[in-house]
Amino acid sequence: MAAFAAPAAAQNGAHATGATPRLAAVERTTPIAIDGKLDEGVWQTAQPATNFTQQDPNEGKPATQPTEVRIAYDAEALYIGARMVDSLGARGVHAQLSRRDQSTGGDYVQFVLDTYHDHTGRTVFTINPSGVKSDAGQASSYADPSWDPVYTAAAHVDSAGWTAELRVPFSQLRFPRDSVQTWGMQVWRYVERLNETDMWSFWGKNETGGPSRFGHLGALRTPPQRRSVELLPYAVARQSFVRPLQPESPFEHTHESSWRIGGDVKALLTSTLTLDATINPDFGQVEVDPAVVNLSAYETFFDEKRPFFVEGSGLFGFGDFNCHFCSNISSMSPFYSRRIGRAPQGFVSQPAVFTHQPESSTILGAAKVSGRLGNGLQLGVMDALTRSERALAQDEDGDRFTEQVEPPTNYFVGRVKQNLRGGNLTVGGIGTSVLRWFDNPSLESLIPSRAEAAGVDWNLYWDKRAWSLIGNFVVSEVGGDSASMLRLQRSSARYFQRPDRGEGSNGLFTSRFEPGLTSLRGFGGYARLARDSGPWQFETAVDYRSPGFEVNDLGFLPRADYVWMNANLLRVWNKPTRQYRNLVAIVGSQQQVNFDRDLTGRDFHAYLGSQLANYWNVSSFVIWNTALDDDRLTRGGPVVRRPSDVTYFLNVSTDSRKRVVLSTNPYYSTSTDGTHAFSGNLSVRVKPASNVQFSVGPAYSVDHSRTQFITRFADSTATNFYGQRVVFSDLVQHQLSMNTRLNWTFSPTLTLELFAQPLVASGSFDRYKEFAAPRSIRKTLYDAAQITQVLDAEGRTVEYTLDPDRNPATTNFTIPNPDFNFRSLRGNAVLRWEYRPGSTLFLVWQQQRSGTEPFGTFDFSRDTRAVFDAPPDNVFVVKLSYWFGR
Repeated sequence: MAAFAAPAAAQNGAHATGATPRLAAVERTTPIAIDGKLDEGVWQTAQPATNFTQQDPNEGKPATQPTEVRIAYDAEALYIGARMVDSLGARGVHAQLSRRDQSTGGDYVQFVLDTYHDHTGRTVFTINPSGVKSDAGQASSYADPSWDPVYTAAAHVDSAGWTAELRVPFSQLRFPRDSVQTWGMQVWRYVERLNETDMWSFWGKNETGGPSRFGHLGALRTPPQRRSVELLPYAVARQSFVRPLQPESPFEHTHESSWRIGGDVKALLTSTLTLDATINPDFGQVEVDPAVVNLSAYETFFDEKRPFFVEGSGLFGFGDFNCHFCSNISSMSPFYSRRIGRAPQGFVSQPAVFTHQPESSTILGAAKVSGRLGNGLQLGVMDALTRSERALAQDEDGDRFTEQVEPPTNYFVGRVKQNLRGGNLTVGGIGTSVLRWFDNPSLESLIPSRAEAAGVDWNLYWDKRAWSLIGNFVVSEVGGDSASMLRLQRSSARYFQRPDRGEGSNGLFTSRFEPGLTSLRGFGGYARLARDSGPWQFETAVDYRSPGFEVNDLGFLPRADYVWMNANLLRVWNKPTRQYRNLVAIVGSQQQVNFDRDLTGRDFHAYLGSQLANYWNVSSFVIWNTALDDDRLTRGGPVVRRPSDVTYFLNVSTDSRKRVVLSTNPYYSTSTDGTHAFSGNLSVRVKPASNVQFSVGPAYSVDHSRTQFITRFADSTATNFYGQRVVFSDLVQHQLSMNTRLNWTFSPTLTLELFAQPLVASGSFDRYKEFAAPRSIRKTLYDAAQITQVLDAEGRTVEYTLDPDRNPATTNFTIPNPDFNFRSLRGNAVLRWEYRPGSTLFLVWQQQRSGTEPFGTFDFSRDTRAVFDAPPDNVFVVKLSYWFGR
């Protein structure tokens, strides 16, 4: 690149006249102490970035509080110095003390760098008046919040407002090889007491902004990047006090101790490519997953929390999914990292009295290479290997044996992205592979031996990025034993065995039920055309998965066999009035059909949302679903009809700047067949001090369903239902939970976090029934002659005997009593101390209590008391890591 120099007028913020602002960096010639005070000479002589503009509350007006930002550099690092003037001096500065990356209030200043200057990259550094750092990056169109570079920063509050200093080593950044560079840069400042957001390079709220609208940071002389290496060894000690699932089992103990050592390596392979590797990794989660009660046929999605997979995950994300308003739809997810190290999928198939199953698959090692090649091509490659896991078992003669329950598996994902047309076009690709090796035939008949997927995605923008066309397309193939393929055909994702499915075919792509198949192939994709700028905005989209599409070995796919479409019209009012600061209205519709052209979804919806003049946020929307065909309700049986329903939602939250913040989002739904549901909650967040936050969120829901699936079985007398009986019931389900958090920050590097979630859920099943005919909405109730309760010695119902055809000569069927009462308490306490940059000590206590009862009644006093009466399982963990880098 050519050397950069900007005239003084441009440096001072010519963006006020519509020009792109520019700032020249200066070379540091005297030492800079990172104390936040800006008393070094370089901060007095360097030209500042000034003339900030409000985006809120008065869009386009000059900032009410002056801001000055200066940039310096030397052979090792980039330096940022910022002065945030406040007309009230120190009294006007709101300083919130919290853990790194978790600031939820107070003033801040944020610097966003597009280091490759390709109008797509975002590397983000944020600091508040307490010196709390937040960062995200690196140089990708998605600013990954898990990125934790090792750098120093400090802030200082004085009589004029506050100041901040940052020193970011060039070794922590990625940029081109040019010795003199120009980077894109945006600076944001937030003044909490005024609810004012100021920006250096201005764009309006009705415009599409981002790196293509950044200002320019030039005259930056960067050194050639050395092949640096960072090491992060760790040691973990664990003590667990857990109740055995089988008290007499020789494999389980109430008290167990373990320890392990391992480490991570980060090495700069070239000036732009980084290797991350881990040996004997610690993939224990510091934060527990929430408790859930799932009565559907689909898997619950949990977010990834393991550090190795979280860091850099933005590059491996595939296929943007956007919508102004949409429901009951999920994005394309060919890579879901929680599949790696998952709980073993097999079970002991031989007769055994006691068994002991591993909790997870051990990851022997994992590595990833990420960065850029020539011409801005972004690259990400990751590979992980898990070992064979074997369950321990003991038979009735006392003989012990083991059986493979998870095979050794290799997981691979590769990702590329290319930016074109100044960042207005991004084209990418992804490839995934899973390979397994078995020594257990019963396990081989359960899960595929291989799985592959490949896809492309794109983002296209034009007319100053007001219009966009985004999309993706993926093909998949899984292969293995015919029994494992039969299981996939019958899974809830597709239900190939449904008796009224169309003929289909098993040519290039799989769509016909065929027990002898040894592979499944399918395709899926998404496309969205939208105008995302201006007072009037519009979108239309299509999302589809073919019947044979399957990526669950390394991705997340709740269902296939659908084509979903939507269209929305949106109106935005951003000019404040006496009643509101902004207002948004949306009307639209969405529709879904399966590949047999059954209408499986159609709704009409309307939304109205606003930030009021008092900075409360209020929104409400309504969704009306028409009557439709349901190809999943019978879980492999024929299509039936669902009645129409309507759902009302309300969301209210108070001013987030206040010491006490309240929010609630209740909903109510009702259907023409008598189904109805209500959910209400209240979240209370209290900030008693600048370094303490406490939140509590009680939530209660009750659901009265008329068509809860119970079971499906063959019955030759059911001639009007393809020889099948599909039994449903009414279900009255109550659920009460309360998420509780306490965050206590002693310093930006020392924090204590507490989390607890008590949960009680009950389900009472009644009025057993079946559909009168396929594609019918009418149901036939079982009477007293068709269903008989079977009682135990204490008079409790343990099962039901069904005689659907009322014929004593034919076989009756039995089902266990499905009523349940579930109680759970999950919580943890985490003390985190970053005792030196990049090096951390964790002290963790996790506790879980749970229990079930075979009754479906809900009693607040009894059930909440039972939560705390249940015996606890406790786990204590100490983890120490130490960062070496150069």
